[in-house]
Amino acid sequence: MIVCVAVVGHQNNPLYIQSFTEADDVLKLHHIVHCSLDVVDERVNNPKKSSPTLNETFLGLLYPTENYKVYGYLTNTKVKLILVTTDLDVRDADVRNFFRKFHAAYVDAVSNPFHVPGKKITSRTFAERVSTIVKSFGLSSAS
Repeated sequence: MIVCVAVVGHQNNPLYIQSFTEADDVLKLHHIVHCSLDVVDERVNNPKKSSPTLNETFLGLLYPTENYKVYGYLTNTKVKLILVTTDLDVRDADVRNFFRKFHAAYVDAVSNPFHVPGKKITSRTFAERVSTIVKSFGLSSAS
């Protein structure tokens, strides 16, 4: 089950963070997302150690914690998409498919002429689309 998704700007400023759990876990999930940025920076700055292809935008599993697994995706504009899940047996293909849809939703949101680049994403349409993508991820991984 996906518990949190985040969009983080190229200067590590949060553009969008949405958690799908109780209010008690929100601060902890924000901390996990923030800690994952160090791993993203490490992988981006040292590509020869972690991934064989330089053009790969899917960063894969960033790090596991006791209760969560954190996955990352880097856009061409250095915007980071972060996924936090409680599932321990998630297939990379499912996560890649999630990030493909999430990235498309992000591109549509920032392509809005009323969106100011670098500012938080406040679009209700984007939030609804992300919720739909998260719900479809839960259904596809259960089958």
